[in-house]
Amino acid sequence: MPRSVTPSPLWLVRPRSDGGNDYVSFLPSQGAVEMREGSHLPPQMPLLKRRRSLAIEEAEACTRRLQQEAGYHRSEPLF
Repeated sequence: MPRSVTPSPLWLVRPRSDGGNDYVSFLPSQGAVEMREGSHLPPQMPLLKRRRSLAIEEAEACTRRLQQEAGYHRSEPLF
């Protein structure tokens, strides 16, 4: 997989049965990647569940795992 996490933000989204979405965003940050996990059910404010910093290689592996095993797909930013 190309280093898609590094140059620009990446959003992964998984729909929920209540009409909302779980999301994971990967944001480049000074040689690392900030990973934010949360949920969003419009019109409510998004809920941030977890935030952590990952090395670029860890972020790439996490992106693949979320897409292959957890049902997430690439998306435009939710908000």
